[in-house]
Amino acid sequence: MSVSFIILAAGMGSRMNSDTPKVLHHIAAAPLLHHALTAARNLEPSRIVVVTGHEAALVTKSAEAFDVSVQCVVQDPQLGTAHAVAQAAPLLAEMGGEAIVLYGDTPFIRPETLEAMLHARARHSVVVLGFEAKDPGLYGRLVTSGETLEKIVEYQEATDEERSITLCNSGVICASAKTMFDLIARVGNGNAAAEYYLTDIVEIAHADGLSAGVVICDESETLGVNTRAQLAEAEAAFQSRARSDALENGVTLTAPETVFFALDTHIGRDAIIGPNVIFGPAVTIESGAEIKGFCHLEGCHVSRGATVGPFARLRPGAELAEDVHVGNFVEIKNAILDEGVKVGHLTYIGDADIGEFTNIGAGTVTCNYDGVMKHRTKIGKRAFIGSDTMLVAPVSIGNDALTASGSVITENVPDAALALGRAKQVNKPGLAIKLMARLKSIKAAKGSS
Repeated sequence: MSVSFIILAAGMGSRMNSDTPKVLHHIAAAPLLHHALTAARNLEPSRIVVVTGHEAALVTKSAEAFDVSVQCVVQDPQLGTAHAVAQAAPLLAEMGGEAIVLYGDTPFIRPETLEAMLHARARHSVVVLGFEAKDPGLYGRLVTSGETLEKIVEYQEATDEERSITLCNSGVICASAKTMFDLIARVGNGNAAAEYYLTDIVEIAHADGLSAGVVICDESETLGVNTRAQLAEAEAAFQSRARSDALENGVTLTAPETVFFALDTHIGRDAIIGPNVIFGPAVTIESGAEIKGFCHLEGCHVSRGATVGPFARLRPGAELAEDVHVGNFVEIKNAILDEGVKVGHLTYIGDADIGEFTNIGAGTVTCNYDGVMKHRTKIGKRAFIGSDTMLVAPVSIGNDALTASGSVITENVPDAALALGRAKQVNKPGLAIKLMARLKSIKAAKGSS
């Protein structure tokens, strides 16, 4: 079945009190818009169109960063939801197949719910997603008769009897692309807001002898974000669900309430995640790996049997092979650590390739930046890098090589060689006592003045 998505993302979101477009505010380390795009992409659509408006260039850039195949159109002026969907007509009207309207500020619609709407299309020409609201408030009401959706009434237009209905409109609508655009073309704006409501297509469909129906989802899926408080609520809802999913999938979370996931975090079964771990975007943790407490990870891959932390940071481009150990206060960035590498503590490894079973001593730094350009460090297999070694890139350390503690390595080290790059030590007998006495005298003199 061919399906296209239209994601409405034109609004300014004035209640956010922000210069940032509403759909670009983040939950789970990703813009709200990316959550809607993820739900759409899970159905392998033939086309996704994002309707932009406020700060269109920024929203377009974000959509294309998610997937270059996403197409964006601009709604200007903004005359309501039907008018917004109509902007996608030039791209989709001749596509055929199904069309589903989503919203860039409604991040939690599940793919299973969208599939249920597509299945319902076998019985109805237009399918609307509804939910039973605990507090219906200002939501539009769904007026039904049995399995048939008679009409959608906006709160401002509803009678007292209609306002007593608790079945509410999420705004998500599914129909064939041809039907949707045919119906939208006849929507008028004779309402209190003088806007073109997408919801009006239900009554127009009935006038054409077409059937409309409802698929009902849990209210939590329809949570929209219009304020900072709702943004925080959405973050909490996402994290709660992500933690539950991780536990259900066989991941150990020793303190679940302290672990924060990103939208695209992937963690394998039997991985162990300690307390106060934060996952940024693009992290994969394989089965059997352990992330100890107080670690921050983004853009990295941790293989089976590897251990990270506590208090470690993995930055984008960090690739840890099987049984790698990264210890406390270690930072890894854009580096590949092969099987069995050990980086125990107090170390920075950036722009580096480290061969299998190499040991990196405490205080080691790959000096990768010269103030203008980055340079790469290459360390071979089974090497031993002594504590407090400065590896001034570009530089290579051979297989089975060793660097002496406290060395500054500026030249390549051959296989199996020992490299010493430190100044000669000079001892001055008795000078320590004389120097300390002098310093104490100076301090005493200052204290009496």
